[in-house]
Amino acid sequence: MTTPQTRPASAVPEVDLRPLRRRKRNRALVQLGCILVSLFMLVPLYLIALAAFSSSAALARFPLRFFPTDFSAETMGAFINSTGVLAGLINSVTVGIGTLILSLLVGAPAGYALARYAFRGKDQYQLFMLFTRALPIVVLSVPLAQLFLIVGVYDSVLAVVLLHSALALPTTVLITSSVFIAVPRDAEEAARIFGCSPLGAFLRVVLPMALPGISAASIFTFVMSWNEVLGATILTLNHRTLPAAVLTSLQDSPLSYRFAGGFFLIIPALIFIAIMRKYLLNMWGTTIR
Repeated sequence: MTTPQTRPASAVPEVDLRPLRRRKRNRALVQLGCILVSLFMLVPLYLIALAAFSSSAALARFPLRFFPTDFSAETMGAFINSTGVLAGLINSVTVGIGTLILSLLVGAPAGYALARYAFRGKDQYQLFMLFTRALPIVVLSVPLAQLFLIVGVYDSVLAVVLLHSALALPTTVLITSSVFIAVPRDAEEAARIFGCSPLGAFLRVVLPMALPGISAASIFTFVMSWNEVLGATILTLNHRTLPAAVLTSLQDSPLSYRFAGGFFLIIPALIFIAIMRKYLLNMWGTTIR
């Protein structure tokens, strides 16, 4: 009777761990890059928030402390209760939502047409749309101010909504067009075969799959409208948005008041992005983390 021969340990082939180590190193580098980019964006926000909630005496000290030592909401409270802040906030939110709705109502169908249909001059048309972004805002605002004076909508929220929609439409059309291209045409055709009308197939099949791009376009439109100052300043006098009203009054304001105004202007955009973030789904239906 023969006993089975045991395989010597030295004969076991060694596992090549270099791909695994390379993968871990690349993942660590990506995470390090994400942390650096996050710090690049978060540190200025933290410094503005720190200055906004510090007392005037703490803000005048040198050198400034990186961590809060004298918390005070006095400056922020004084800014919120200032004349015109609440009205400017309402105007900004109204302009942002109006711009968002109008740009999507016009831009999303245009993006769908660019994605689904071929027509003469299609490439030139996409390039032509970007020309509105190449022009300075003052070049668009001055003729629009003259036109709005004739029509009778000057110094109104509607005038700013129309200007911001004109600025946001090119990117809205291009973003939604790129997303509609990624939606399989077969899925839309299958829905129509099973009885959906063209509008029903779009609403039930195409639109849910295109929600990530629409959300991205919505965030870009709202943030662009919220941060735009020059056009809102030219087109309005008594119905200015909050950034335009704050910018015109900050030059003669104390330093603590400026930090309070800067921090207050950041909050609505961050809230809107946080709300829309859950709709930023990729094409496989998982949330982007």
